[in-house]
Amino acid sequence: MIHLKIMTPEQIIADRQVDKIIADGQNGFFCLKPRHVDFTSALRAGIFYYYIGEEEFFTAIDSGILVKCGKEVLVSALNAISGKDLKELEELVKQKFVEVEETEQASVMALRNLEAELVQHFVDLEKNRERHY
Repeated sequence: MIHLKIMTPEQIIADRQVDKIIADGQNGFFCLKPRHVDFTSALRAGIFYYYIGEEEFFTAIDSGILVKCGKEVLVSALNAISGKDLKELEELVKQKFVEVEETEQASVMALRNLEAELVQHFVDLEKNRERHY
């Protein structure tokens, strides 16, 4: 068995014993089993597969890093979402993209408001300076 731990900056997505891992590295897909040589790989955004017996599990990950050392595999990714099947995972990823897009739009609006307030502040300062001279 391999001890797999998938982490993002906010949470631990998976922490379990698995039999096999299939991941998409920068040079293509690869498979890890318990007796595989120690290994490190940059991961591409995509589907990360792992197996417990014959049961298949899916995690969508943003780009990340995988390190296999002994019987441990650590995966660190910026974003990751697990699903029971590929259809559910697709829906969860779409939902996450909508949330991220809405957050980005709100951030852009807040930044524009700050910029407008700053410009108005400078205009007011200039008017006050002209009054005093």
